[in-house]
Amino acid sequence: MMYIGIDPGFSGAWGMIDHNGKYQSCGDMLHDELFILSHLVYAEIRQACERQDVAVIIEAVHAMPKQGVSSTFKFGMAYGAALSVAQRINTNFHTVSPRVWKKALKLDSDKNLSLSMARDLWPTAPLARKKDNGRAEALLLAEYLRREHL
Repeated sequence: MMYIGIDPGFSGAWGMIDHNGKYQSCGDMLHDELFILSHLVYAEIRQACERQDVAVIIEAVHAMPKQGVSSTFKFGMAYGAALSVAQRINTNFHTVSPRVWKKALKLDSDKNLSLSMARDLWPTAPLARKKDNGRAEALLLAEYLRREHL
């Protein structure tokens, strides 16, 4: 069984671990500045899981207060693309709010803490850059799903 976490958005990512919690793969939410390239993200994930059984979880997000109309719309489109990818991988995917999964893993909103925890759990994962926090959070979402067995 593979567990896939998806952190939606233009700076988001996906991450995959196996049933033992071992790092398998991760990647960014590829985009062209206007749209998430969901067909490419889906192809990367399908290639990484090589026809194994998968469970998928996506972070349930919403518009932020004081966010502009254009950026809210762009974020909503990116979230919709991420939902589409999740549904194509497994129609029985899960969603979880940031508050719930971060509390379960004893994290808060600090992306640096997420990055540090992911680096500790998966030292071979490509998480060297600060901007890899999307990959880190996607992997941690997968770990949350693995631990909770939703």
